[in-house]
Amino acid sequence: MKRYLVSPKHKIKLADFDPDDTHGIAGDKEEARARLLVLTEQLEELQELMAAEHKHSIMVILQGMDTSGKDGVIRRVFEGANPQGVRVASFKVPTPIESDHDYLWRHHLQTPGKGEIVIHNRSHYENVLVVRVHSLVPKKVWEKRYFQMAEFERLLVEEGTTVLKFFLHISKEEQKQRLLDRLADPAKHWKFSPGDLKERALWDQYMECYEDMLNKTSTSWAPWWIVPANKKWARDLLISSVLVDTLKGYKINPVRVLENAEQYKQELLNEDVKKAEPA
Repeated sequence: MKRYLVSPKHKIKLADFDPDDTHGIAGDKEEARARLLVLTEQLEELQELMAAEHKHSIMVILQGMDTSGKDGVIRRVFEGANPQGVRVASFKVPTPIESDHDYLWRHHLQTPGKGEIVIHNRSHYENVLVVRVHSLVPKKVWEKRYFQMAEFERLLVEEGTTVLKFFLHISKEEQKQRLLDRLADPAKHWKFSPGDLKERALWDQYMECYEDMLNKTSTSWAPWWIVPANKKWARDLLISSVLVDTLKGYKINPVRVLENAEQYKQELLNEDVKKAEPA
């Protein structure tokens, strides 16, 4: 799967990555679904152990064009996770209070605590994407943010957080079909916004910005994964595999030696003895 990992040492061209690619992910759709069920069970168990150990934390970043599947990943990949240890932070247009602070302020508030997984549905990278495409700030402002965001992530990693960054890569044709599917189904009209078409008209500009984002912020401490997202089952399987591999890499020991365990055990057993004693 490392073919989808963006090396900090080499510049990539986004056009070289096929959104339909499934090489190394799974044999076919049915095999992938079966594999995803296994990974979901493993994720549930490993996430519980991570929460109990209270040492590591994971921040998952999901970026991609409209309809690329950020919500779908959250539903399917994390469906077996304990809600007490996993939460989602979604970022839309900054509120007046958020705008009064530096652009990373609201994102830092949503970083994970020890033992926790936090999923960022969109992220601080909007500040070099939509902000750049729509010229909301001058170039001299957004240009220095690549370094700032990489250093922000370095801080998190050095403090014990693993940062997993996934760019959900779909084709323009696939996006068109997904938008048409939403318009064809009244139950999915809520997912559609006229603004989606305005952003779609800026597709080429967004691809240029995404390519710069991947090249300038894929670091040794927090690299990007380019996830081929035209096929939802391949998308979910790749992300789930990375998550499970990451959790396995922590080598969490489920056995905890509790001091004075025998003493506590005896206290519990003595409860029954005291109840049985005559008054």
